[in-house]
Amino acid sequence: MYGLGLPGHFVVGFGDPADLDLADPFAGGRAMTGADAELLVASATGEALDRSMLRPAEPGAIVLRVLNNIRAWASSRPERSGVALWAVELALLLPSHPARLRYERAELLVRRGQFLTGAVEMEAYAQVMDAVDPEAATTIRRRASRRGPG
Repeated sequence: MYGLGLPGHFVVGFGDPADLDLADPFAGGRAMTGADAELLVASATGEALDRSMLRPAEPGAIVLRVLNNIRAWASSRPERSGVALWAVELALLLPSHPARLRYERAELLVRRGQFLTGAVEMEAYAQVMDAVDPEAATTIRRRASRRGPG
């Protein structure tokens, strides 16, 4: 058994990945055909299913995807900003994660009233961005300097 991180939907595979024995864990484990997987991918991306999408997902990628789903759920619920922050902080502990999560953490800290900690985190993210996009780093620093209770 293995996880497949298809675009827009996570499914479970059984046996040899070439056989496309799949199940949808979000539909009670309903069996899926290759055509079902193709339809899921086409719905999410407008493109055809690529065989590379059928490689079993690494455990870290599965954990990051679950945490991304939790963050997405919490993002539309301001009263759940603590849950979003928890998910971001767990994702930052993974050996491989998007650097942008540091900025998201900073934004959440500010929203929760932790202005100085959020500004420090924005500055740390700006330092990372200096190497790849100095203009973006400058914008982030400006935003960090405007953060505060008033």
